[in-house]
Amino acid sequence: MSDPNIQILSKYIPEAAAPLIAKWINDYKCNFKIAKTRSTKFGDYMPPQRGNGHKISVNYNLNVYAFLVTTVHEFAHLHTWNQHQNKVMPHGQEWKINFKIMMQPFFEMGVFPPDLHKVIANYLQNPAASSCSDLSLFKALNQHNINPHPVFTVESLPLNSLFEFKTGRVFKKIERIRKRYKCVEVKTGLVYLFSPLAEIKPISA
Repeated sequence: MSDPNIQILSKYIPEAAAPLIAKWINDYKCNFKIAKTRSTKFGDYMPPQRGNGHKISVNYNLNVYAFLVTTVHEFAHLHTWNQHQNKVMPHGQEWKINFKIMMQPFFEMGVFPPDLHKVIANYLQNPAASSCSDLSLFKALNQHNINPHPVFTVESLPLNSLFEFKTGRVFKKIERIRKRYKCVEVKTGLVYLFSPLAEIKPISA
């Protein structure tokens, strides 16, 4: 009998990748959850605790390539925990090695389009804690979003532009400070630092 997880996963990742991810779910006895949207993360991993097994969740609204990259990212955490438990850093060298190894089968399957394959390969030379924090990878993955509405980020706005954040608060973009943008809340005058990739709604002056 075919694994029902393959049919479910095929709705969220490239079809060719679904059997291997389903095998990982079964082999690792992982509770795999397709989760609601979370603005601060694409997915997460929780190690076994209180008699429960491994848990992985991935946001349902990611495009198929972002969903797959995130899923492999979390399974690399699971595999690293099985090897070392909590004796190594969550995104240390051990995890980076496992992430790179576990991504390899999907390169061999050819599931990524050429432009994305190249960016992911570069990213895997030194993967970050989150694909959101790697500007090149984040942009490349976003190019494959099926979204009828344009996505605006803090980075895309000119300096001194006004924008509305998802909380409804209005800010003015002031300057770049290292990897973030200094923005002032119009109502209070308080200063906040935003990720270049924070999604916002531009406000016309």
